[in-house]
Amino acid sequence: MKETKIKWIWLPEWTAEDKEKPILALFLKKANLKTEPEKAFIKISADTRYKLYINGQLVEIGPSRGDCQIWYYDEINITPFLKKGINVFAVQVLRYPMEARKGNYGMFRTEYPGLYAEGSILDVEGNCVILDADESWMCRKHPGFQIVSESESFAPLQIFEACNGKSELKGWMLPEYDSMLWMHARLYSAMSPAVSPGNLQPRTIPFLYRKRSRFPGVTVVRESVNSKAAWEALLQDDQKLTIPGHTKEILEINAGEEMTAYVNLAVERGTGAKIRLLYSEGYVQDGYHKEFPIKKNRNDWINGHLDGFEDYYLSAGYGNEDIPEEYEPFWFRTFRFIRLEIETKEEPLIISRLDYTETGYPLEVRTQASASDPTLKAVWDISERTLRRCMHETYEDCPFYEQLQYAMDARTEILYTYVLSADDRLARKCIDDFRRSQRYDGLLNCSYPCVMPNVIPGFSIYYIFMLYDHMMYFDDRELLEEHMPTMMGILNYFHRNRAEEGYVKKLGGLNGRGTNWSFIDWTPEWDDTTGVPSAILEGAITMESLLYVAGLQHGAAILKHLGHKEQADFYLERAQAVQVSIRKYCTGEDGMLQDGPGIEQYSQHVQVFSILTETIDQEQGRKNLEKTLLYPQDYAQCSVAMAFYLFRALQKVDLYKWTEEYSKLWLRMLEKGLTTCAEDEVGERSDCHAWGALLLYELPAAVLGVQPAGPGYQAVIIRPEPGNLEHAEGNVWTPKGMIRVSWSVKGEGAFSYEGPENMEIIADTSLLEKAWCQ
Repeated sequence: MKETKIKWIWLPEWTAEDKEKPILALFLKKANLKTEPEKAFIKISADTRYKLYINGQLVEIGPSRGDCQIWYYDEINITPFLKKGINVFAVQVLRYPMEARKGNYGMFRTEYPGLYAEGSILDVEGNCVILDADESWMCRKHPGFQIVSESESFAPLQIFEACNGKSELKGWMLPEYDSMLWMHARLYSAMSPAVSPGNLQPRTIPFLYRKRSRFPGVTVVRESVNSKAAWEALLQDDQKLTIPGHTKEILEINAGEEMTAYVNLAVERGTGAKIRLLYSEGYVQDGYHKEFPIKKNRNDWINGHLDGFEDYYLSAGYGNEDIPEEYEPFWFRTFRFIRLEIETKEEPLIISRLDYTETGYPLEVRTQASASDPTLKAVWDISERTLRRCMHETYEDCPFYEQLQYAMDARTEILYTYVLSADDRLARKCIDDFRRSQRYDGLLNCSYPCVMPNVIPGFSIYYIFMLYDHMMYFDDRELLEEHMPTMMGILNYFHRNRAEEGYVKKLGGLNGRGTNWSFIDWTPEWDDTTGVPSAILEGAITMESLLYVAGLQHGAAILKHLGHKEQADFYLERAQAVQVSIRKYCTGEDGMLQDGPGIEQYSQHVQVFSILTETIDQEQGRKNLEKTLLYPQDYAQCSVAMAFYLFRALQKVDLYKWTEEYSKLWLRMLEKGLTTCAEDEVGERSDCHAWGALLLYELPAAVLGVQPAGPGYQAVIIRPEPGNLEHAEGNVWTPKGMIRVSWSVKGEGAFSYEGPENMEIIADTSLLEKAWCQ
């Protein structure tokens, strides 16, 4: 029986040793066009990642992140890259081993490494050239490529390189290159179900943008025979810089802001020169030694040093003016500063170019807002930049350390995206990603796509919040119905894990000390318990019960909207039963809710979620929350991670003016020289964490007050919350069009709005009127 060709190829020589380490495979095919191309497309994918070049020009990078249940391919119009004559198709494929810890945690792989390609070129005379992956493609391993783990312990990225330039690869993407010593690719005859062509799925998100950019300048030259001016002439104007033989150069380059980008380096001569690139978010204080460095002013190069991750490149020396030797890491890097160290051998090294290609999700920001507080402009800017840097093929917790999509982080990132652009493409992928992570017991992986099992029970509830938010902004009933079984599985897990008293029993513990991690927030009071309320040491924690209640309430709202009233009522009954138990067993002094049943520990978090879920009445909730505001030393405080929920509770009980005090947190970030929002103020591990981009929601949705009044933005409510501000104005983009709002509490006060003609707008000036009367 004749085998069906499946257009998936790999290296013919693939050893057991190769399978145990990351490999960079190179694929090459030449196509001769006798006339001008008219139309050309290619479908392409790879296990694990590909970079497609045509005639030396980077065309695209992919595939977008999937998992072993769904593998994506890209369909690309390649016509603009082709020409009459010889065309060279070159593909780099980075393959990670099956062992989870030996590769990037966010990138799945299968037992079948390879390149998938299916395409054709039609020229103006009707001739067709086939580009399908088959034995006509030539291939080889990159002989000088190695992935270097960024840490001996937790190393989720596995993207940093030690690369030796090789003279035999000089000009390998050019028509005149001789690939006679390369091997013909091997065509698979059988495939894993995940990556077989019958199961490949088209990309669901847009391609990431790429923008060539230059470094603004040099921060400091630590050691060099060249002047700072000479280095800056290279960076800003491609003026060649020569480093003599037997010379060491050390300098630190400033990108001006936190960046996610591919660094591009081009050199000539310099055989054996060692080049080291260290990527850093900012300067850390000299003399401190911790797991994560101590950070103060990120620009303080006098009293600090750069700490981060490194690439190493060893120059082969084949570069010349016509064909320079070029180095670009396979995966993008995150940096604010780069420390460049170069050590030459006998031969001088000439650097002809050093720049970078910025990349990220193509977020189109259409919402703009401003207010009387002049400091908000700078906070808005770093917030928008933070969100952008945490959006690529998925939402990310942080681009520097993990690049993983966590459910808690993603929920607020998605909301910020909706408010800024009404773009739900990455959000839909995120929601679908988490659905596929569901375990046998109903819980989701806390981060996904992720090859490592990692469960934070409460994070599954944030997935339900995502569904509710999507309903309110877009009302895609088909999406909601598809995800109902997943939602029900989550809620059933919590229901099964109730104590006899009715509250949720202990579901996890500290990080790394059990199956589940009951993380709530990175607050200083819980630093020793890895972000878990200390009450966990004695039993159940109230926050997990409150999250369950919130999940039931949001789930009931979705079910009711879909017409499943009986199930919705059933969930509300369950929520009420848990609330009764919380009030009975978790109420302590003066009506405050405890962190655990009968445990005399209290946090702001529990008071916040008791208000949001209406587990206690509004008057008592206001009293409890106000106590945590007035006496912060007595209660664990919400950090950056929980600020969104704190602000919603403050708004609900008419304490919104307190947000001004809490917003000083972002001013402290600016004082420290950050260009993005930090993860927290406890360890300040990450300088770019998108759960901190809160102002992107706060100004349009709270201060201007523009929010959906029903599913799918069928109506909008404008209910401005002035807080301590005197005036605010802005344009808020919604799925139904632009809404313009302006208000002032000065003098007699003013309020105006404008929206699409076909939109029902409900204006609520009750909060403004209170300010007008004062």
